Amino acid sequence: MPERAGTRRGAVEVVAAERGDERLEALLVEAVDELLRRYPTGSRDEYHLAPGTRFLLGLLDGEPAGCIAQADADPAEFAGGVDMKRVFVREAARGRGVARRLVGAFEDLARERGARRVRLETGTAQPEAVALYTALGYERIPPFGQWADSPLCLCFGKEL
Repeated sequence: MPERAGTRRGAVEVVAAERGDERLEALLVEAVDELLRRYPTGSRDEYHLAPGTRFLLGLLDGEPAGCIAQADADPAEFAGGVDMKRVFVREAARGRGVARRLVGAFEDLARERGARRVRLETGTAQPEAVALYTALGYERIPPFGQWADSPLCLCFGKEL
């Protein structure tokens, strides 16, 4: 499922990845490290991903630059929807279209799998993420998930 898009300084390619892929694993560690820097009261255990989670890897000029995860939502709680997780782009690759390409490929994959809606959790210490999701048509929704009671949690959703 390679997809390419030109950016100011290179091409972004989005490919499927699986746990165990060294490129993906390194990005997932970096993503949690950054979350723990932004939310120092958290713990690494809070950021586990459920079995069956699907991953996309963003490559910039062939090098791993970002990732995104798609998790099935509980149908009783969020019928017809999927959860977006672990959207992350390495600092050196930010501002080059990687996150937008990852989210677009995520939405395409969700549609292919029959999803009609996407939801996600982010936080108040991630203004770049909030700006990205808002620019891509995501709207604030009531809090959900393990951080639903946290004043730092912001939730967004989008109809596909």
